[in-house]
Amino acid sequence: MRFDGIRDDPGNSDAAASFDPLRPLLTRVAYRMLGSVADAEDAVQDAFLRWLATDRREVREPAAFLRRTVTRLCLDQLKSARRTRETYVGPWLPEPLLEEEADEDDVTLPLMLALERLSPLERAAFLLHDVFGVSFDEVAATIGRDAAATRQLAARARAHVREARPRYRLEREKGLEIADAFFAASRSGDMQALGALLAADVGMWSDGGGKRPAADRPILGFDTVLKLHRSLAVLFGKYGSTLVRTGTINGLPGFITREADGEVQTTALEIEDGKIVAIYVVRNPDKLQHLH
Repeated sequence: MRFDGIRDDPGNSDAAASFDPLRPLLTRVAYRMLGSVADAEDAVQDAFLRWLATDRREVREPAAFLRRTVTRLCLDQLKSARRTRETYVGPWLPEPLLEEEADEDDVTLPLMLALERLSPLERAAFLLHDVFGVSFDEVAATIGRDAAATRQLAARARAHVREARPRYRLEREKGLEIADAFFAASRSGDMQALGALLAADVGMWSDGGGKRPAADRPILGFDTVLKLHRSLAVLFGKYGSTLVRTGTINGLPGFITREADGEVQTTALEIEDGKIVAIYVVRNPDKLQHLH
């Protein structure tokens, strides 16, 4: 539910004026915590309602206060989200975020998947300190732990996600060039061209959420991924797959397509040494509503 209409109340204009400049940062924090655009927006809106109810004259640092509020709301949300994901149909992927909505903070899709393996407190400590540059004292106050325990949480998180951090930055144009080539080869059925793009240990993850056809487990290995795309190319040739646009999706080169059922989907490509090592496809319509 959205409550932006309450801004029309003149008595709330000051609260909105101090909150709105912070909204993009708060939304980034919430999205990195939750992996859901809609849930992040709801958490930020809930924080705004709490801001309205706060005696703002007693708040020295609105940014710190609101960041703390949003983080705590996200921690509460993560408790229920974990239970939901235990029964999720097939691989779970975060909602795709396009480049124009994202910021340069190196939180790519593989890193977000690595964050899913952390406890909520580890995730909060790592994101707030390592990604958003918040001091350990403030992080400790936010998550209700002392500074020493907070440092340990962040260190454990850092060790778990180290391999998921990008080892080098891929040039944007080069990444989009590979994405264009992948789309052309996969839709035309040119398996020789497609195979030339794939690493030997390539893997593919498809998130349909049980609402659209998708593999119920990761597809791993060059031969298996190529075999799948050979079958998919027959379907693409028969029913069509239209390129909407290429771009950066959760920090990775990729593209949006409209498929034969009329629904959109996103494909993001993790690339190392010029080869595609992972393919992430989001088909769950619940995760794509913000793209329409």
